Amino acid sequence: MKEQLLILITTPLYLVVIGLEMILSHLHLKKYYSVKETFMNIYLCLLNGGIDLLFRAVYVIILFSIYRFHFIDFSFSPVLYWVLLFILEDLAFYLEHRVDHFCRFFWAVHVTHHSSEEFNLTTGFRSSVLQPLYRFIYFLPLVLFGFKPIDIIFMYSLTQIYGILVHTQYVKKMPGWFESIFVSPSHHRVHHASNIRYLDRNMGMVLIIWDRLFGTFQEEIKEDPVKYGLTRQPDNPHHLSKIIFHEWQNIASDLQRKLPLSIKIKYLIMPPGWSHDGSRKTSRQLRKSLFQSQK
Repeated sequence: MKEQLLILITTPLYLVVIGLEMILSHLHLKKYYSVKETFMNIYLCLLNGGIDLLFRAVYVIILFSIYRFHFIDFSFSPVLYWVLLFILEDLAFYLEHRVDHFCRFFWAVHVTHHSSEEFNLTTGFRSSVLQPLYRFIYFLPLVLFGFKPIDIIFMYSLTQIYGILVHTQYVKKMPGWFESIFVSPSHHRVHHASNIRYLDRNMGMVLIIWDRLFGTFQEEIKEDPVKYGLTRQPDNPHHLSKIIFHEWQNIASDLQRKLPLSIKIKYLIMPPGWSHDGSRKTSRQLRKSLFQSQK
């Protein structure tokens, strides 16, 4: 019922703000939207939602099974319960998001969300299609801490609303105090950039404090304008299956090479761009080379 209420509230909100951004983009000749990319974002969102609905019964049962062993009871303070759930759920998202970026196996799922060379409010709906199959794993510590599975799912849906609304180029900068605590559109533009300086940065959903604490924060720099998309775009970015599976195809090509098993495993678990012979570079290696060249 909580999720249904969220849908009833947010659907007209999304329609209004997306429609407004489309109109402004057209009037200002910004070309932030294209028909192909907008429909691709909707297509990926529907696929993600369908898989989530089909798999929900499985992960809800798993979460409730683990919840039986929770060791904290927040019945003494409902306010503390919801505040801590928000903070810890946002941390869980950050950890999931960081793994998605630094482990190639999970990057193969998440890369879809970053594949658009456009950045607008519909990009927030450009979902990592297979993510619902493993996202719940990051919620397991929360149920052990005493947070009810239904409340965790509700909080995730609630914070996703914010996560969608930061996908805009029309909000340049928020006040300094805000940008010190919360993810802003500026922060998230950095996250979607393919510029070497910006790769694998700003992974929070609502709170930017996790990036500041764990060394993944990067300010948007005027002298380095954001370029959206991937460092290497798929050959056919509008092919309905390749946009989801293109990185899996790249992984398969690496695994078919005559290499020791230990090396093949590294092609699965090491960061994207890792190679045993140095023929490719990870974001960390690219950034190191960039900064050295600027000295």
